[in-house]
Amino acid sequence: MAFGFEGRVVMWKDNKKTIILTSILTLLPIAMGIYLWDQLPDVIATHFGYGGEPDGWSSKWFAVIGLPLFLIVVHLLCILFTSKDPRYDRYPEKMKQIVLWICPIVSWIGAISIYSYELKWNFNMMDWIGLILGGTFVIIGNYLPKIKQNYYLGIKLPWTYASEENWNKTHRLGGKVWFVGGILILINVLLKIKYLEIAISAVMILIPTIYSYLYSRKEQQKKE
Repeated sequence: MAFGFEGRVVMWKDNKKTIILTSILTLLPIAMGIYLWDQLPDVIATHFGYGGEPDGWSSKWFAVIGLPLFLIVVHLLCILFTSKDPRYDRYPEKMKQIVLWICPIVSWIGAISIYSYELKWNFNMMDWIGLILGGTFVIIGNYLPKIKQNYYLGIKLPWTYASEENWNKTHRLGGKVWFVGGILILINVLLKIKYLEIAISAVMILIPTIYSYLYSRKEQQKKE
């Protein structure tokens, strides 16, 4: 418990201004929705399929106010769980910043996507999602090899937790795979090959997972 409390203090002390800023930005779409309130219908599309067509709807109150409130809770929980890790000091500084900025970005993408669809703004949601998704994978892929063994960030598998060597090797490979995958997703924003992002994401998960398992088997055989 002492480690968790100390981590929360350090997280807040080192990132106080950023935490306040990102929390405000996560909630700020509420002000945007209230400003547009009279122009919005009572039932709003809040979930979209792969092609950008809506497949889920919510009340105006939930779309404008409920979603940002949900995201601020997620935002604060991410900060809490990250700071409670006894190995918090092992996190690269850039990865801590990614944790802090994910929810504000999602909040704004969601708000702009929802309002642009309802108000017929010229906004290609799928292109922006592809750019942000690909860019995020490129950034995370660059920092994955630098993440030391911990409980919250990284490729969390039974085999990476069981062996620090497995963790390090899996993250070195995972970093390369995620970086290349991110680049391919960015390229597909131009190519617009349907479902390619899903296929790339699946490969990005499978390759490090299979590698980690096989490496674990190899380590076990050496012990025997």
